Amino acid sequence: QVQLVESGGRSVQAGDSLNLSCVASGRTFSGYVMAWFRQAQGTEREFVGAITRSGGTRDYADSVKGRFTISRDNAKNTLYLRMDSLKSEDSAVYYCAADRWPEWPNRDQSNYEYWGQGTQVTVSS
Repeated sequence: QVQLVESGGRSVQAGDSLNLSCVASGRTFSGYVMAWFRQAQGTEREFVGAITRSGGTRDYADSVKGRFTISRDNAKNTLYLRMDSLKSEDSAVYYCAADRWPEWPNRDQSNYEYWGQGTQVTVSS
């Protein structure tokens, strides 16, 4: 089992940048495909981006491609999400998730066994 704790969410202005982190503890972090999902109020949780176990391949939702960058540091057991050119529609609770099976691409939230508690990002226009 792995425990995930997100941090870095806060209120920002449109056009700003923000960095989210997700620290993992428990099982070997490098053994998991990792992803970010988000859920805006009143909507379903949606895929943001995912990264393979080695960090060599990334996948992004069209809505964030070119603005968000997902990365990981396996030595630090940490997943990151760099968010640039933020828009009001990026406002949501952001969750990191871990999948112990190496499916790829991996956008289906039902594939992910472990989830963090979420961190709130609010973008004001």
